[in-house]
Amino acid sequence: QVQLVESGGNLVQPGSSLRLSCTISGIDFGDYSMAWYRQAPGNQREFVASISPGANTTGYTDSVRGRFTINRDNEKRTVYLQMTNLAPEDTATYYCNDRFAIFEWGQGTQVTVSS
Repeated sequence: QVQLVESGGNLVQPGSSLRLSCTISGIDFGDYSMAWYRQAPGNQREFVASISPGANTTGYTDSVRGRFTINRDNEKRTVYLQMTNLAPEDTATYYCNDRFAIFEWGQGTQVTVSS
């Protein structure tokens, strides 16, 4: 059974940084491109960033490019999202999944950016 466990969310002020983590069990983690998604209240879940199995290719939605960095540790079965210069519009619940979102969603981790 695949299990996704996100962590690292918090309430922070604009301009702050956070690092999110997502640990995955039940799959051969190194075989999958992974991604972060987010969902703000009243909005659909949206793609944020992705990373290839060997971490040599990454992709970002325009609104976070240059501020967020995705990386992974295949030995730890964990994917990370380093977020800098956070803005109120980044407020959302953040989730990880395969790049094509084929697994059942985890509980997510809440990021709130507010002064």
